[in-house]
Amino acid sequence: MTKAEIQALYEVMFTEYPDIVNVAQVQSMLKISRHLAYALINDGYIPGIKIGNAYRVPKVNVIRYALSAGNSGATA
Repeated sequence: MTKAEIQALYEVMFTEYPDIVNVAQVQSMLKISRHLAYALINDGYIPGIKIGNAYRVPKVNVIRYALSAGNSGATA
């Protein structure tokens, strides 16, 4: 997927969420359990960073995961 395509999707997907989201917001965006959200982040399927005791994830990484999971039909 090209950078322009990602930018276009960024402007229409998950518009109600901030640019950097926490684990609870990842859960809400993808309609998944807390356990699965942490597993996806820890295993690197959704890249994020840990700041103190909390994970922060760029929204674009959630969008990329949602698109790749939709194409392959697989999740962690």
